[in-house]
Amino acid sequence: MVLVKDKEVEKRGQPGVSREQRLSDEGLLRLERQLREGRGISAMVLRQWVARYGQPAKDLLRKYGRDPDDLDGQ
Repeated sequence: MVLVKDKEVEKRGQPGVSREQRLSDEGLLRLERQLREGRGISAMVLRQWVARYGQPAKDLLRKYGRDPDDLDGQ
């Protein structure tokens, strides 16, 4: 029997890491990169980040000078 590596399986990540944790880490890295680069992210989009990632997203917003508690007023 010959095992053929499936590229899609490789993209899913390593065994033992939950999908939620992997997506969370990747998503937060993406958010941080966008904030670091000074991209003009709208308040609506930032609210979506906070809704999905919670406190870690709020911490990143504060780190880059955005007030996560004032996104509704923007």
